[in-house]
Amino acid sequence: MIVGVEPTGHYWFNLAHFLKENEIKFVAVNPMHVKKSKGLDDNSPTKNDVKDAKVIAQLVKDGRYAEPTIPQGVYAELRVAKKIRNLLTEDLQTVQGQVHNWIDRYFPKFLKVFKEWEGKAALQFLRLYANRMRLKILQKKNYLLIQEKLLNGAGTI
Repeated sequence: MIVGVEPTGHYWFNLAHFLKENEIKFVAVNPMHVKKSKGLDDNSPTKNDVKDAKVIAQLVKDGRYAEPTIPQGVYAELRVAKKIRNLLTEDLQTVQGQVHNWIDRYFPKFLKVFKEWEGKAALQFLRLYANRMRLKILQKKNYLLIQEKLLNGAGTI
């Protein structure tokens, strides 16, 4: 017996481990092959679970599959650690981009004065003055709201 799956997402991992522990042959079909093979039988590219199962079974029967290597022990931990590191790196780059955007908006000359925003002096400047700048911005917005209420005839505030 051969069990074939389309490995999209992470849902197939638990099944793969179970099958490996019970010494059942486990194979994976390429999701692009599944997508391209859907319309061969009924001339319709629609997607549903029954049709996907039939297409996957046909691909397995035809030998169009790969036998995935499922790491064990330290190798499995290394794979998870690499995945987490990649996610954290992406998050860090997102936050750095947001900080750059914020600095460019509220302190346009900041990067001319400081070589890097992550340096000690630059971070100290931001700690000391960023909240004051935010307070000034909020005060300006409140002033504009008050002025708008008065101009629209609200009378008193």
